[in-house]
Amino acid sequence: MVRRIEDSALIGDLETAALVGRDGPIGWLCMPRFHSPACFAALLGDESNGQGWIAPADRRPCNRRSCRGDTLVLESVWDTVGGTVS
Repeated sequence: MVRRIEDSALIGDLETAALVGRDGPIGWLCMPRFHSPACFAALLGDESNGQGWIAPADRRPCNRRSCRGDTLVLESVWDTVGGTVS
C-alpha cells in the first residue's frame, strides 16, 4: 500500500522517534537511538521493509487524531463496531 508522508505523525521519547500512519502502521523507527539502524522502514519501500501496527485489527484509518493539550502526546481514536479504541 502506498502511504503519503503527510498522513504520518511523529512520536518519540527524546532518544528515538517513529512515524505512525492514520491507520496505525509504524512506517519508520530506529531503535534504540535516532542514529541506530532502522528496525521498521516500510516508509522507504513496502511492508517487506518492516513495519509494526498500533491499531484495531481491521486497520481502518482513525476517526480522530490530535495532540493532547499543549504536549507532543499523540492521541488517536478509532470508533469500531465493538466500541471505541484510543
